[in-house]
Parts: sequence; C-alpha cells; structure tokens
Amino acid sequence: MTCTPRSAARPAADRRVAGRRLLLAALVAALVAAACAVDETPSAVHILTADTAVNGPLERYIDRAITHAEDTDARAVVIQIDTPGGRIDTMKRIVGRIERATVPVIVYVSPAGAQAASAGTFITMAGHIAAMAPNTTIGAATPIDAAGQDIEGALGRKIENDTAAFARGTAELRGRNVEWAESAVRDAVSASDMEAVALNVVDFAAPNLDALLVLIEGLEVELAGGETVMLAVIAAPRIENGRNVYERVLNVLSNPLIVSLLILIGIGGLTIEFFAPGLFLPGTAGVLALLTAFLGLGALLPWEAAVAFLLVGVLLAVLEAFVPSGGVLGAGAAVAIAVGLFIVLGQLSTELDLARIGTVVGIVIGALVLLGGAATLFLARGYIAGSERSGRSLF
Repeated sequence: MTCTPRSAARPAADRRVAGRRLLLAALVAALVAAACAVDETPSAVHILTADTAVNGPLERYIDRAITHAEDTDARAVVIQIDTPGGRIDTMKRIVGRIERATVPVIVYVSPAGAQAASAGTFITMAGHIAAMAPNTTIGAATPIDAAGQDIEGALGRKIENDTAAFARGTAELRGRNVEWAESAVRDAVSASDMEAVALNVVDFAAPNLDALLVLIEGLEVELAGGETVMLAVIAAPRIENGRNVYERVLNVLSNPLIVSLLILIGIGGLTIEFFAPGLFLPGTAGVLALLTAFLGLGALLPWEAAVAFLLVGVLLAVLEAFVPSGGVLGAGAAVAIAVGLFIVLGQLSTELDLARIGTVVGIVIGALVLLGGAATLFLARGYIAGSERSGRSLF
C-alpha cells in the first residue's frame, strides 16, 4: 500500500486553490470591463433600441441609458421602438422615467414595418418628440390577460378605466390627441404612420433617423421641471447605447419558456435529491435553477437575487469543506458566487468613480476571502490529528 506524504499533496492542493482564485478574478475583471465599456462623449445623441416586449429588462435598459445620457449632458436620447406590447405596470414606470428625463427623449417607431402596439403606444406618446417610420403602426392598447384574452367583470372594467385615464394623461402632457389615446384603450383602434401624424398622435413621419433629426433640428421641447431646451442634434456625435451583457442575459431569462424550463429543472433536481440523498448534483443544480427562475420571473429583485446567490455560494463552499461530494458542492459554490457577482456588477452604473470602484473591489475581495476561507477549512481537515477528530487522548 502506497501512502502519499502530506507535504507532497499540499502544494498540489494549493495550486488548485490558487487556480480557482485566479479564474474567479479573471471573470470578475472581464465583467467589470464589459459593464464599463460605454462611450462617455459629451453633448451626443444617444440611440437606444427597444425591440422586445415591454418587460422588466427593457425598463432597466431604458432607465440606465437615460441616466447615462443625463450624466454625460447628451443633446437627446432616441428610442427606436418596435414592440408588440407587454406589462402595464412596467410600461407605466418606463413612461414615468421618460417624463422625468432631464434630456429630450425622441421615440421613433422604426424600422419600416415596426409597431408600437399596446404598451408601446404609451411609450411612444410619452416622448418629447414622437415619430414613425414608413409602414409602421401604433395603437391597439386594450388591456388583456397573460393568455391574450379579455379581462371580464369588475376587474376588467377597473383595469380598462385606469389604463384609459393614464392614456389621456400621457397624451395631454405632450399636447397630443387625447380622444384617440382613450379610443386606443377602449376600442383597440390603431393608426398607420401617416394617419397618426394627421390625427396628432405623433409629431412626424420620417423615412429614417437622419431625416428625423433634420426635421426636429431647432425645435423647442419642455423638460421635467419646466425647463425649455432647443434641439441641436444634426451635428452632434451619435452613440449607439445598446443593452449590456447583463441586460441581454436578463432578457433571455425573462422568456416564459426559459422560466418554465428552469422551474422544472429546479423542482426535478430537488425531488431527485430528496429521494436519493447524497448525489449532491441534482440538489445543487435544482437550487441554482430555482433562484435563476425567480430572477427571470421578477419574484426576486436583482439585488435580492445577488444576495441569495452569494449566500448559497458561501453555504455550498462551507459544506464542501466538511462533506465529501467529489467537488460537486465546490463547483456549485463557484457558479453561485460568480452569478451573484455578475448580477451585482450588472446593477452598477456604467460610469466609474471612486465609490463604484471601491464597491467592485470590495465585493471581489470579499468573494475571494470567502472562497479562500472555505478552501483553508478544506485543507485544514487533513492536518487535524486522528485522535483530535475522534476525541480520544494520545495517551
């Protein structure tokens, strides 16, 4: 029987621990770089693309992008929208963010053939300037349930009346057709680009973004707080401010099919672990899948999900130090902590300052300390004397 000396095994174990720390540090550095790679050019026109359903990820993207435009003294924000609609509560928050913006927001239904249906109608009409490309449509904003059916009874009347009132208020604030806005909710009316201009639903019909910027040059718009600014956008540099990595991942996770699949994996994994304890892999995968599903559903806010993933990661790392799992718990810990850090970094603003740099560095150091502590506990097990583990005296 051959026995490997502990002095020989220790350097190999230390190298594995160092490799894991280096891999985590590299991952965090890559995420920081991805989160911060946004153009800081002042006095520019920021161009956003809202081409998904109106959901939580879209709300976060628009809020972040408008905030970035405000912080860099942008000339204007252009939201190029193409959406079939979405959640009413999310739409109201997006409309409120546009109305509170301290930079002009131009909402442009584009490209040709696009639509601003249902919830997209309100977002378009909330812009300081609203415009449409050729062969685009707007309207059909009657509230429906998640299955696409009419909402019956008192609840349906309450939602319709509330949405109609919101439509009137949005149109009145921008001086647009209040009666049409209410009809879009109550009667599901729609309009083409030329009809919308004739009905004073939007301000302009323009074949492309260049033509639109020429049309609005020199116009005055009133911002939140009553400040009036003149649009000077033709000669301004343009910045394409697309979704960052975190927002793209979050948008995928919010897909109902993906959420359903994650829930099935989560429940299935925990069920297998319950009836066959000690496998570790099904239970670990199940917990991580359920947390991811809750994030996609919006049941967990991003910061809550980040804390949950980090706590689960720490718990799995500690268990790895005391329960032989063949590395399954340790791998789960690394995944959970990496996902938690990814969410934290995704929530940070795109601008760097000392406070935000300190936050990122603190989180990274904390995660490395936790992993290092768990690894130290794991390695320390091998140096505890057998008599100490068994409780027997040496004598």
